[in-house]
Amino acid sequence: MPHKTLSDFVEAQAKEFGVPGVAVGVLLDGREIYASHGVTSLGNPLPVDEKTLFHLASVSKTFTATALMRLVAEGKVDLDAPVRRYVPELKLADERATAQITVLNLLNHTAGLDWNLIDDGKGDRSLAGLVAKLPQLALIAPPGARPSYSQAGYNLVGRVIEKVTDLPFEQAMASLVLEPVGLADTVYGLAEVMVRKFAVGYNRGEDGEMHPARPWGAFKEGARADNPGGGLASSASDLLRWARFQLGDGEGVVPASVLHRMREQTVGLRASSLGDGLGVCWFLHDLNGVHGIGHGGSGNGQFAELLIVPERNFAVVSLANVGPDGHPFNQSVVRWALEHYLGVVEQEAEPVPYDEEQARQIVGRYEIDAMSLDFATDGTRLTLAVDIKPEIREASDEEMPPGYPAAAIGFLPGDDDEYIVTEGGLKGQRGYFSRDDDGTVIGVDLAGRLFNRVVEAP
Repeated sequence: MPHKTLSDFVEAQAKEFGVPGVAVGVLLDGREIYASHGVTSLGNPLPVDEKTLFHLASVSKTFTATALMRLVAEGKVDLDAPVRRYVPELKLADERATAQITVLNLLNHTAGLDWNLIDDGKGDRSLAGLVAKLPQLALIAPPGARPSYSQAGYNLVGRVIEKVTDLPFEQAMASLVLEPVGLADTVYGLAEVMVRKFAVGYNRGEDGEMHPARPWGAFKEGARADNPGGGLASSASDLLRWARFQLGDGEGVVPASVLHRMREQTVGLRASSLGDGLGVCWFLHDLNGVHGIGHGGSGNGQFAELLIVPERNFAVVSLANVGPDGHPFNQSVVRWALEHYLGVVEQEAEPVPYDEEQARQIVGRYEIDAMSLDFATDGTRLTLAVDIKPEIREASDEEMPPGYPAAAIGFLPGDDDEYIVTEGGLKGQRGYFSRDDDGTVIGVDLAGRLFNRVVEAP
């Protein structure tokens, strides 16, 4: 039986996915519709509502990018200028790349920077400290050559903001964006989170039991260097206020023309479930002919999703506090809201039947700094397992989110080496394999990031 209301659907999906607490908001023709279910914490339960704070993780990037674009509008930053104009001390693994990378390369993930440097809790954990460590970060492509999603790139944007404003990043964000837009519950740091009602994140262990996620958020307290790329906490109501701002005239904070520029494609994305292209930060979606802009976030036991449809004055936000099932929960809410309120139905991609020869070409291990992907076959189907590297887990004195156990994937029609995950917590994720000039598979894209092949299957 179809669910008649948003509340009915949210409750049913939260139960189906086993999410302790969820908050959902929809903006429809200026009207706000909210639906919440469950509790902030299994140990100290309070009902979740639209004011409950969740960790936004990478949805934070949309705030960082908008603040930077305000500085562009004020003539203080040039998108096409090299980052070194604003951060003269910048050094990367390759000097030529260091000189070439522009501010826009950081904002649309085309700088060629790998994902991030792991915060080990030691040394200088400020943005200046991060910049000093950047020579250790691998470069995966020349600047401008291709998009590959980089947390480090956005953290470097935060350092640009600090340098240009001469303020600590968090203070700069408050004065540039958060306060003038009226986002009183969009905050950095546990000191601000803990005086508001907030959701505790959970990870479901292999035994099916829920374990509170430690640390709260995606990184240890004090890791200010990760705030630009993923440090905000916020609520469903503040995120709808943020969506209203993005849909409006800029309210004297940012010119409407600059907000609109952020939605214009700067680079295309191939076979990506994140979107069809990137604007300035925003992932661009062709929703059966209707244009959407959005961004997701995955923290430690917390997942956030924001999608805005400017031409229909529509937005949907979904926040959930369990890993890994918070992600498919949020995706299901966005799909339902698009269909129910806008009549937009996204077409599911259908994989082709298993092909042994094709499978043999790609099986093996692929890595970025902290994570590994294992593609395997049993002769009847292909699977993908995703995990944090064992040495990273062992070196950490904090619990880390569990990996994604082996789940089926299938190739999509055509000769483009594109695939889709067909089950498990990553269901619906799309990507593609890269080959060298000899046709050997050397890398794979997943969640917008390039993973290089390190081991071929025997």
